Amino acid sequence: MKTFKYVIFLLLVLPVFLFSCSKPDYDVIIRNGMIYDGSGGAPAKADLAISGDSIAAIGDLSGKKGVKEIDAGGLAVAPGFINMLSWATESLIEDGRSQSDIRQGVTLEVMGEGSSMGPLNKVMKEEMTEGQDDIKYDVSWTSLDGYLRFLEEKGVSTNIASFIGQGTVREYVIGLTNRPATPGEMKQMKQLVRLAMQEGALGLASALIYVPGTFASTEELIELAKVVAEYDGLYISHIRDENDYLLEAVDELIRISRESGCRAEIYHFKAGGKENWAKLDKAIKKIEQAKMEGLRITADMYNYPASATGLNTVEPTWAREGGHNAEVERISNPEIRKKILKEIDFPCSPDSILLVGFTNDSLKYLTGKSLAEVARLRGTSLENTVLDLIVDDDSRIGSVFFTMSESNVHKKIALPWMSFCSDAGSLAPEGNFLKTNPHPRAYGSFARLLGKYVREEHVIPLEEAIRRLTSFPASNLKIIKRGSLQTGYFADIVVFDPETITDHATFTNPHQYATGMVHVFVNGQQVLKDGEHTGVFPGRVVRGPGYSGSVPR
Repeated sequence: MKTFKYVIFLLLVLPVFLFSCSKPDYDVIIRNGMIYDGSGGAPAKADLAISGDSIAAIGDLSGKKGVKEIDAGGLAVAPGFINMLSWATESLIEDGRSQSDIRQGVTLEVMGEGSSMGPLNKVMKEEMTEGQDDIKYDVSWTSLDGYLRFLEEKGVSTNIASFIGQGTVREYVIGLTNRPATPGEMKQMKQLVRLAMQEGALGLASALIYVPGTFASTEELIELAKVVAEYDGLYISHIRDENDYLLEAVDELIRISRESGCRAEIYHFKAGGKENWAKLDKAIKKIEQAKMEGLRITADMYNYPASATGLNTVEPTWAREGGHNAEVERISNPEIRKKILKEIDFPCSPDSILLVGFTNDSLKYLTGKSLAEVARLRGTSLENTVLDLIVDDDSRIGSVFFTMSESNVHKKIALPWMSFCSDAGSLAPEGNFLKTNPHPRAYGSFARLLGKYVREEHVIPLEEAIRRLTSFPASNLKIIKRGSLQTGYFADIVVFDPETITDHATFTNPHQYATGMVHVFVNGQQVLKDGEHTGVFPGRVVRGPGYSGSVPR
């Protein structure tokens, strides 16, 4: 009888025991990789485990099992990269896979340079709809938070976050006219900023060469930044000038930080125009002196000697007041046109200005040609060619300007307070994306840092580059549990080959993916496997330090 009971016991208990012995400990184990934790310290060979959306363990996990196991021998394992200036606002609506960035290891897109996807009033929503180019979508939201939730619900592969655009706030309250804000308007703008901070905006972003941001006085910017400072957010700016008046523009940003008490960052820090290249050293000195004073000033950059913006920026600011339709009306007025022609200012040789973004199908054959080349084809002066194209295409004409020094690119990368960005959408070499030629930074900015500037030219060591792609921007943005490989942090993880990671996009052939990124995880889900997208959309909204809601940041 005892034997019979013992047999029954074994039959009942043994399967449970065996099952408990064989049950995996973690969802994923990444084994044998060189762990770069994001701190900037030396890497260490170890295993990393993921459970759910978080990092569960780091160390020797030889006695543990994962549902999925990845051998990362010979590869670097690092936190997901943060794109400090992303223009994926519309490209993620078109294609939530975020292919060109995911394939470089970007797991967080930070948007909102000067203009953000909210708040929007009725007129702004109508203008956003009318102004759409190749990518068409319904503007179903009004707030910035509404847009971010829309993307998350639609499905995106990367995490997403945004600043509130100072230009957007000004347009919401004042419109596109060049005048000071009244006290009542100032109060309304501050309230919009306060609401956005509470909804999770990372801070306030200005773009002071564009309408209507350019119409804001320094005092207006200080007042708005004071609101951001209440929530420990960041004031980040495409400063008022990056060329002849670079030093004065840096002084303005420092003053805004000093008088508002707000941390500040310069978008895509640069000195444009050969005659201004030497000013970069003086600008760096100004920033470092401000830091010694106790101000918290940082910068970001993309790793190319060329910028990209609208061709219409060569016009005087007053010609762009009131928005695109008002600009076209001025150009169409013979007397006003004469005045505009006299004030057009090219930041570099017209042979070094590439026209890359047309909306009119009849003009797309000009894509990739220089302004000088197009002027010769049309038999018109350079200045008249600019204005004719703006009218004929009914757009600002996306353009690339070769204005910077490669030696200055090296100098900026070496700065310990520099993070990195693409200043571009996240694209794919297919569909609507092929209708324009982007700046190659859309496909290569981060891989170019790790390949060209780290591996080949040794500007900074790999562990420092990873710090500045991960924990450093995460700290500046005050986002929690991201940017480092630590137990309990969200599992935004990249696995890549430091010996092969390379950018392939060029100015003449930009639609080429970077290579060398092997695996990417976002919130614990594998988005890139053996260099190919898995088609999953685990991206979430990441919110800033002022967030007052109940959704996890």
